[in-house]
Amino acid sequence: MTGGLAAIFGCAGPELTADEVAFFRDADPFGFILFARNVEDPLQLRRLTADLRAAVGRDAPVLIDQEGGRVQRLRGPHWREWAPPLDTVAQARDPARAMWVRARIIAHELRGVGVDANCAPCADIAGAETHPFLKNRCYGTDPAVVSELSAAVADAHLAGGVLPVIKHLPGHGRATADTHHDLPTVTASREELTATDFAPFKALNHLPMAMTAHIIYAAYDDKPATQSGAMIRVIRDEIGFQGLLMTDDLNMQALRGTLAERTAASMAAGCDIALHCKGDLAEMLAVAGACGDQTPAIRHRAERALAARHAPEPVDIGALDAEFRSLMSGEAHV
Repeated sequence: MTGGLAAIFGCAGPELTADEVAFFRDADPFGFILFARNVEDPLQLRRLTADLRAAVGRDAPVLIDQEGGRVQRLRGPHWREWAPPLDTVAQARDPARAMWVRARIIAHELRGVGVDANCAPCADIAGAETHPFLKNRCYGTDPAVVSELSAAVADAHLAGGVLPVIKHLPGHGRATADTHHDLPTVTASREELTATDFAPFKALNHLPMAMTAHIIYAAYDDKPATQSGAMIRVIRDEIGFQGLLMTDDLNMQALRGTLAERTAASMAAGCDIALHCKGDLAEMLAVAGACGDQTPAIRHRAERALAARHAPEPVDIGALDAEFRSLMSGEAHV
């Protein structure tokens, strides 16, 4: 079951309020997303994820951003702390294996508290001009390397029973501004974008879920990709992604207009799911009023995405911890 509303919502704190429960029950969003404000300890977090699902009466997906480095919502002392992905790649003896092991451990920790979707891998390509808010969240500067490492991260998540959400389609690496605050314009040609930025996403186009970029690609349109029918067609037809496509957070200041206007424009362009992260009930009501229910096509993609979520494969986390340390030390692992 995929719910009714074409939205993913956050919540305000570490436990649900009565008003949130009532709203989620009535709106029945596709899923939920958690942030640091929602996290205290494993016991509390398991209770919160259970309460979110109970509010909608089904096994709704619960998402998080657990990339490592600056972008990880679960932190010490209860969860492992990770270096930024680009640092891990630079240091590891076998980067693909290290990123797989790291992601498999992350998936294990997420499932342990009821989280079953992670907004990763970040398949954007780092470059000399990539804004610092993104750069060390990337996996490399070469499309083939980024494709290989992103695939390893996605495969590890799936093995751990966690849906990967690839981001940010169709490629965020050329953006020189932080989309939390500004709207970047990428001026690269269609040929350049196809050969570089789009390539990792094309290699990963079979994955179940993905997130858009709030970026203008001037070679195609004067609207940010999230709100551009032309760019959604590029994502669907040229890149070939047929999975469930969610917006990046609609509260980011790269987008203009009211939340209702932002939501409506994103859905009209062809996004499947409106993502609202702030946990503000009045704002969620505005998004709910503008995004509408899942269409049959969206519901079909949502069902396919959820079908990729399964029980974690057996794993020896202690052995993976030891292997990861070995991979990062340069010593042979026995």
